[in-house]
Amino acid sequence: MAVEYKCCETQFFMRLLIIVLLVLFAGMMSGLTLGLMSLSLVDLEVLAKSGTPQDRKHAAKILPVVRNQHLLLCTLLICNAAAMEALPIFLDSLVVAWGAVLISVTLILLFGEIIPQSICSRYGLAIGATVAPVVRVLVWICFPVAYPISKLLDYLLGHRHEALFRRAELKTLVNLHGNEAGKGGELTHDETTIIAGALELTEKTASDAMTPITEIFSIDINSKLDRELMNLILEKGHSRVPVYYEETTNIIGLILVKNLLRIDPEEGIAVKSVTIRRIPRVPETMPLYDILNEFQKGHSHMAVVIRNTDKTDQHSSNNNANVRDVKVDIDGEKTPQENNNLLKSKRSLQKWKSFPNSNNSNRGSYRSRKWSKNMYSDILEIDGNTLPTPPEKEEAVGIITMEDVIEELLQEEIFDETDHHFEDS
Repeated sequence: MAVEYKCCETQFFMRLLIIVLLVLFAGMMSGLTLGLMSLSLVDLEVLAKSGTPQDRKHAAKILPVVRNQHLLLCTLLICNAAAMEALPIFLDSLVVAWGAVLISVTLILLFGEIIPQSICSRYGLAIGATVAPVVRVLVWICFPVAYPISKLLDYLLGHRHEALFRRAELKTLVNLHGNEAGKGGELTHDETTIIAGALELTEKTASDAMTPITEIFSIDINSKLDRELMNLILEKGHSRVPVYYEETTNIIGLILVKNLLRIDPEEGIAVKSVTIRRIPRVPETMPLYDILNEFQKGHSHMAVVIRNTDKTDQHSSNNNANVRDVKVDIDGEKTPQENNNLLKSKRSLQKWKSFPNSNNSNRGSYRSRKWSKNMYSDILEIDGNTLPTPPEKEEAVGIITMEDVIEELLQEEIFDETDHHFEDS
């Protein structure tokens, strides 16, 4: 039979104090269970690196505690259960049995569940950081019981993985943080658009951003740079102009318009007499991120988009999508004399260059290469009439520039000084 203590005795106040401490302890364990277990490791790592100074301190204290989440969960639940089970024992010595049950349920429900969980759900980070040393001690006290249970949970349920967002989810999250969403976000429309464009860029290929070959402006390598052609180039307003040989689909290089400043239109100099730079060739399935990485190297900011017309060879070409050098002559069979000329022309490196279709591009490591001893390696050297022609299994379908890739990144058109566009009335 339980010993009863009357009011105003020393034992009565000691039991009363123990009851209050048990209710507060149970409430703290319940609140921490909700507050700490709701904080993912990703959220804490973000706060530890990019949060406010106060949040960084709090997250740094909590991270070591929540690393083993099953062990933490078992510790908090064991302590909470122990406090709630001990509460009726001490209440039974002060009041009758039905009163002890009624009071314990009321105290646990109100002060041990509702209020602590409401507070910790809002201020879980600050409270968790404050009581982190206490939680560490409780983990060691409950370790003999909590550790085996946590290991069993790890075996049955597996470790709780970090909740990383997929691209589509991350894009939606960014949109919700925009000030246009009306949820208090501080990101502007341009910021959310650029972030969304960067997330989508990995799914887009050269064919999504290129200008079709039928819509580009190009010039024949054998044409004369007379006043009419020079005026046409100036009218188009491009900084780079593709150069083709015989057919508009046979793009063999490009000229920089700034290199034409010293040319007198009255002299009628041939296009092949000016500096013609090699133009890379990229497959239409090449991701835009890879193309952007190659553009950053500085060899060229314009490339020809090609399509492999040989279906049987397409699979092998995708497996060997590294830098390729192709030398194809414009004539069919060669006479001995022509073969000798061909050997001489090989010295001038008449060959196509393609960007490597690889995700392992070393970004930012090619800036100084333009001023190295190989700075003229991208110049197309013309030896007689031997000019490069594309392989028969490849078909040029368009032109892509760095501006095209940036437009896909910004998800907006970039209008320069010579573009003509009309506002909707």
